[in-house]
Amino acid sequence: MARIAVIGAGMGAMAAAARLAVAGHRVAVFERTETYGGGVRRFARDGFAFDTGPGLLPLPAVYRDLFVKTGKQPLEECVELVQVDPAVRHVFADGTSVALPNVSRAGVVEALDAAFGAPAGERWGAFLNRARDTWDRCRRPLLEEPLWPNWEVLAERDPYPAVRRSGLLRRRPPTFAEVTRRELAEPHLVALVESSLLAHGLDPRTTPASAAVLPYLEQAFGTWYVRGGIRELARAVYERCRARRVEFSFGAEVVSVVEKDGRAAGVELADGTRVEADHVVAGIDPLRLQQLTAHRLQAEGDVQPAEGAERSGARFTVLLALRGAREAGAVHRTVVHPAGRKAELDALASGPAAGVRPTVTVLRPGDPALTPDAEHESVVLSAVAPSRQVLADPAGTQAYADQLVSAAESAIPGLRERIIWRELPDGPPASAAPPALAGAGERFLYPSNATRLAGLHLVGGSAHPGGGLPHSGMSGALVAGLIVEGPEFRGSQ
Repeated sequence: MARIAVIGAGMGAMAAAARLAVAGHRVAVFERTETYGGGVRRFARDGFAFDTGPGLLPLPAVYRDLFVKTGKQPLEECVELVQVDPAVRHVFADGTSVALPNVSRAGVVEALDAAFGAPAGERWGAFLNRARDTWDRCRRPLLEEPLWPNWEVLAERDPYPAVRRSGLLRRRPPTFAEVTRRELAEPHLVALVESSLLAHGLDPRTTPASAAVLPYLEQAFGTWYVRGGIRELARAVYERCRARRVEFSFGAEVVSVVEKDGRAAGVELADGTRVEADHVVAGIDPLRLQQLTAHRLQAEGDVQPAEGAERSGARFTVLLALRGAREAGAVHRTVVHPAGRKAELDALASGPAAGVRPTVTVLRPGDPALTPDAEHESVVLSAVAPSRQVLADPAGTQAYADQLVSAAESAIPGLRERIIWRELPDGPPASAAPPALAGAGERFLYPSNATRLAGLHLVGGSAHPGGGLPHSGMSGALVAGLIVEGPEFRGSQ
């Protein structure tokens, strides 16, 4: 039985902790804040409650696997999963709108043809076929296995199969924007597909075509909601850890990784306490981790923290408490597209500009657990701020919040008159970091889960395989495998 010290109680860190505990190890988690969940947070006021991190769960199979592997109770006995249908409604500046059913390819094709005219559905279907091929080619090496020692193969080769004789393979692999404009053509359809990238703050003009896996994952595996809010998922993972005898210390800040004989040997806390360990699992940003150890903590093969994650900005969230019941037929998620698409992309690339409205996501769960009674509604608006600077200036922050509310008026009837109050969550904004992507050099790869310092591992959204709830859970499985089975571990078969 090995002693494992885990830094942080985020979702990836807890996923690793539960798996390691089941394998017979003694696991202790040290979290500097007073609660678990990392970016999966909740805000409550006056009987209203809101998810201030992720609001929906893609790829629930990741957490189903976690619960199957760590106990007798499956995920569905610990939380109530609800399939969101329609999966999303898109509203455009010219008044056009389309609602897409959840996990129904035929239904999506029919909806797109009705909204944009044929052959929009056929074009979308052909694009999704190529996205599926991309997923099949990169799924294991990029998501389900530890980062290859020869990771350069993933960085140099874009697995997206661009259409032959399309003019997109002349000198370099095409970008996502080049692919969508050539293969989808219809502007509304292009904007609809590219919104999957904008949700991570990615500029389609500079993102590799392999990012086609992002809209594909949503269509293929569906969009899910956890009754009571995604925070309930964090609670369930925490309780599973406790049931497996994982020890948690909150308000316990790790200030140093203890090293002995060339390997990680424990952690030192802010109060001077030293905790010995055979392995240290760090669920924190690699740049912060570098401050806790004297070693260079680049991943094996010298992969740096993904530039894509650094450039992706922060998720800006506005919480709205509304009077009046949610109207019949209201959609859980609406994406509101701006008129000035190029201006939005330019702002993503170079920083915020006055009057440039972002793509806004409106979440209306219609969940009685989130409101004081049936005559009120809890709503979350979010967008990716093009720069963290916009969040540092109070005046700029409120002006940006006004833009989100203005955009949401096209998704919520009579919104202005219904607002009781609005809140901006306290604390640092959640990262919008994307999952790892192939191609484009190393810009969209993340540090390996195994570091150059023996016994020290990286887990969570800042490590391989990247950002997002499912990918954090995947990183927990990879770290547990590397510790239990050793460096030869190559992922579950």
